[in-house]
Amino acid sequence: MSDNELKGKTALVTGGSRGIGRATCLALAREGVRVAVNYVSNAEAARETVADIERLGAEAMMVEADVSDPESVAAMVAAVESGLGPVDLLVTSAGIAAMEHHSEMTFENWRRMLSVNLDGTYLPVMAVKDGMLDRGYGRIVCIASIAGLRARGRMITYSTSKAGVIAFSRSCAEAFAPTIRVNCVAPGLIETDMGASAGAETMQRMSDDAFLKRIGQPEEIAETALFLLSERSSFTTGQTLVADGGRVTLP
Repeated sequence: MSDNELKGKTALVTGGSRGIGRATCLALAREGVRVAVNYVSNAEAARETVADIERLGAEAMMVEADVSDPESVAAMVAAVESGLGPVDLLVTSAGIAAMEHHSEMTFENWRRMLSVNLDGTYLPVMAVKDGMLDRGYGRIVCIASIAGLRARGRMITYSTSKAGVIAFSRSCAEAFAPTIRVNCVAPGLIETDMGASAGAETMQRMSDDAFLKRIGQPEEIAETALFLLSERSSFTTGQTLVADGGRVTLP
């Protein structure tokens, strides 16, 4: 991407052990960024991601935390700051998804989805933003979804949570300006474990609906996030950048 403008900075990527988060960790490592790989349960995947980062010549650490828990997030940020230095770059990629008919919806599932996807964005952002403001530099990218931009009759809870992420990011961009730039990426269907959970028939239908007639790769979303973290997007904040092969087009 670059002329190593991000080299030496410290990044925290939530949900960094798999899928889009893992691809983002590796993209940052190629830029010489020190990378903290957050995970909640799959320690082996986190270890593999850290090993891959180190093979690229970058410094890394794995840090366990439940992004929906305030104390866990506070401990995570403290560990990253102690191990790698103050957080300059934050990517909130941790999330869960589920498809369900409205008749199957429960308040328990609603609360769990919003807790992980929306609280899990709010808590890391709020945990790092004061340090960024004090140091005079910060870049934040929140991974949302096109589900937050269009109707999703069988994903009401997920769609609501991602719409919240978009609104939260947009408002934070104004609140933290001009020191911190905050943007969203809204992926479409991506070839990850989460994407595969939709099922082969749904994946094929979504692929057919896209202008590019395919689903996306995690690395393509990682490069979009990297662009928003870099000075190549120096006049961009408060935006949601759709990367979905053409399934959703914004005015």
